[in-house]
Amino acid sequence: MIVLTADQRNSRATADAAGPTLAHIEARWSARLHLAPERTAGDEIQMLVDSAATALEITLDLTRSGRWSVGIGVGTVRLPLGSHVRESAGAAFIAARDAVDRAKKSLTHCAVSAEPGHPLASDAESLIDLLLLLRARRTPEGWELQELLSSGLSQAEAAAALGITPQSASQRARVAGLRVEEAATVALANLLERLDAEVTTPGEAH
Repeated sequence: MIVLTADQRNSRATADAAGPTLAHIEARWSARLHLAPERTAGDEIQMLVDSAATALEITLDLTRSGRWSVGIGVGTVRLPLGSHVRESAGAAFIAARDAVDRAKKSLTHCAVSAEPGHPLASDAESLIDLLLLLRARRTPEGWELQELLSSGLSQAEAAAALGITPQSASQRARVAGLRVEEAATVALANLLERLDAEVTTPGEAH
């Protein structure tokens, strides 16, 4: 299974972001969480997600805001699950703790850990770093197009909504690396799913 632990950056000098972020995650991903996100410390939140794809979506959302360090923990979870994150335990939770501690010191503020240690965790972390660095270079115009495409519009429809030509939208998508991101996200989800399968002991949840 995959646990996400996120710690608010510079929380002593900024307003508390946990409450609004918990509400945002619940509204957008509630159907794709094994355990709902909770505040597990003053400025920290944690959740148990249903898949690698969900983990990546939430990670990309949190890191884009610039307000969170995110740890992705992959491993087993003790069954039966508790009714709340704080009542649950297992290797995935330990891995998420290690990952978020390392994320606080990393350039991209994201890290991946697995219990027991597994080389695919390092591979996944390196590739996520590359993706996050690509996203960090994206202009506001590139994000504007990305958001329209993510809402379900075609590129032609997004161009019309932005009042630009389809050719301009295509150029903007290339500069923003939108197709590269889409392909990389699928590949990363596959890698994390493989990691999850390999670190899970038969008979335990993953």
